[in-house]
Amino acid sequence: MARARSLRFKWDSRIMGEFSELWMLGMILAAFAGGAFGSAIGALPAFIFTGFLVMAGETAAILSGDFIALTDMAGGDLQSDAITGQIAFGPVFGPHISFAAGAAASAFAAKKGYMDTGFPYHEAKNIAYAQGPKPDVLFVGGLFGIIGYWITTTSVALSLPWDPIAIAVVLSALIHRAAFGYTLVGKPGKGFLNMIPFENEERRGTTVDEDEKEIPDKESRLLVEPWLPHQYKWGDVTMLGFVVGILAAFITYETGSVFLPFGISAASLLFLNLGVANIPVTHHISLVASTAMVAISGGGYTDMSLSLMLLTGAGFGILAAIFGEIIQRVFYAHAETHFDPPAAAIVVGTFIIALLAMAGIFPSSAWVPLPF
Repeated sequence: MARARSLRFKWDSRIMGEFSELWMLGMILAAFAGGAFGSAIGALPAFIFTGFLVMAGETAAILSGDFIALTDMAGGDLQSDAITGQIAFGPVFGPHISFAAGAAASAFAAKKGYMDTGFPYHEAKNIAYAQGPKPDVLFVGGLFGIIGYWITTTSVALSLPWDPIAIAVVLSALIHRAAFGYTLVGKPGKGFLNMIPFENEERRGTTVDEDEKEIPDKESRLLVEPWLPHQYKWGDVTMLGFVVGILAAFITYETGSVFLPFGISAASLLFLNLGVANIPVTHHISLVASTAMVAISGGGYTDMSLSLMLLTGAGFGILAAIFGEIIQRVFYAHAETHFDPPAAAIVVGTFIIALLAMAGIFPSSAWVPLPF
């Protein structure tokens, strides 16, 4: 899995002396443009593009051996790597740039009063909304594209033991909350993990009736706003992690691509963006599951039991799903802007994989960087 280790961060590694300062400036400009474009089309649509491009790039990589054999063209793998590593995970549609910037743009636009979409939660959480060509919003998105680029690049340079892209999405969200005057974690009225107020449709505001009694204001925001109203119950989340973890491990086992399951999960969000009810969000589950399967086998998973590999995927899929739910209850449900539970769950999941590799329990960490 040497290719899997280097592919995702190839474009970041170039800043470490392989190219000139002018090339670095070019990458910063590309990150600015990528962040601005992600703001223009919306964070969620930008991430869906990421998913489709990962699918295209990984499919090309899987087939490139056959292409090279037929055409005798060295470099076929380089071109397929470019799609995943430099477009899907690079400055064009890398989630740390386009998605994180799109989320920051929504926070900024809501603060400026640009958003009045009828979104049921705080408008700053509406990451499906395309901001269009507003210069100030695009400028903010561009700045956050650069922020995401440098967070990821720094994480790679220091070999910090987690997904460098996911940590940038997480930190970018905290930065935009602080920069635009939002609370960092919100104000839980009845406990961080308590979803009962949502089920009871409790509201934040009250009004006074003619008898001078306080009654809930039905026009005010919900007291608790779960990230996904159809995906928050512990049993549902656990079962989803089990199923998606198995499927992700199977896809990687059969194709050799650790990122293809992630791409499929991300692309499936097209249906969520189009308003199809009850579409689950699973890319954090699939990426952690497929990575764990590769890590526990040291890359030689095809020599190991398929059942063992699938069970590994299931276990880590459940782990990622549960962490995602805990994180959404703490950092999303009570706050005003989008904080991405999948990105945070990927950080936690890949950190655990790195720790197991550093402790010698796993023979490798797959593509996750290690500090030594």
